[in-house]
Amino acid sequence: MRRSNFNNKREKKIERFEKTKKKAAQTQGSASAVLSDESEDNDKSEVEFDLTSDDEFDPESSRSTPRPKSATLEIPTKTLSKDTGLSADATNLSIRSHTIMQAASIVWRSILLGSCQAFGITVTSYCSTNYLSLGWYISVMSFFHFSEFVVTSVIRPQNLTSESFLLNHSKAYGIAALVSWVEYWTELWLFPGLKKSYWISGIGLFLCIGGEIVRKTAMLTAFHNFDHLIRTQREEHHQLVTGGIYSLCRHPSYVGWFYWSIGTQIMLCNPLCSVAYLIASWKFFNERVFEEEVTLLNFFGKEYVAYQSKVPTGLPFIHGYNIN
Repeated sequence: MRRSNFNNKREKKIERFEKTKKKAAQTQGSASAVLSDESEDNDKSEVEFDLTSDDEFDPESSRSTPRPKSATLEIPTKTLSKDTGLSADATNLSIRSHTIMQAASIVWRSILLGSCQAFGITVTSYCSTNYLSLGWYISVMSFFHFSEFVVTSVIRPQNLTSESFLLNHSKAYGIAALVSWVEYWTELWLFPGLKKSYWISGIGLFLCIGGEIVRKTAMLTAFHNFDHLIRTQREEHHQLVTGGIYSLCRHPSYVGWFYWSIGTQIMLCNPLCSVAYLIASWKFFNERVFEEEVTLLNFFGKEYVAYQSKVPTGLPFIHGYNIN
């Protein structure tokens, strides 16, 4: 069924391609539209017609296999503006619109986190001691996400987007946060004395601060070699970082995030979520480290094997991918 749908869509795109080609030829008075891989004249605009942009379904691998783009149709700018409505100005407008939307997204996230930080400090300083841990939690969460953006702007400014805040890291991350809030308010209502264990909250705060320091130190040490996403292709400047904090553990940024996440729940005195976060975080980083080390071994080969043999991952009972 999916193969049939793909073929139908492909045929429709081919028809649109042929119609556009005929229009271009008629407008010029002759068959002046030509197929080309790249534009040769500055007064021409290039429009790409992807005849196979719908991923082809491969029944053997059960995964989508991207297909390469076809040749491109070159049409003079005047023809574009008359027949297709596309022009260099329209393209520039689209780029500007995207830039404005991205900037607006960054601004409102910054305002949100700044407001939350101020609110957390206010709760900690002026509200009842019953909400002391809540004030700490709000401040810690706000600082973590804002500092992710700030550090990324320093080490990889070319990749900086609103996603760099990690506010929408994943659905699981959002659900976990929501569940922790529900547990906190439920237990505060039913067992208010449970939230007054300030020494326990202090341990959680210590883990959060320590985890934050470790993670940001790792990001700054790796600098442009660090990325929030696992890279599948090695970049020219990509180097294996083994010095500084990376001489103590192979994945210090994950170590910091692991203890930070658990610390947030200990700080709130959430016994259920403390255990749940421990298990969920361990599973997440176990899979993440395994996947990342496969790519690192492909990038650096024997150099990374030697590094593996000398330095642990830093995460409890997580060993990564062992090539042996």
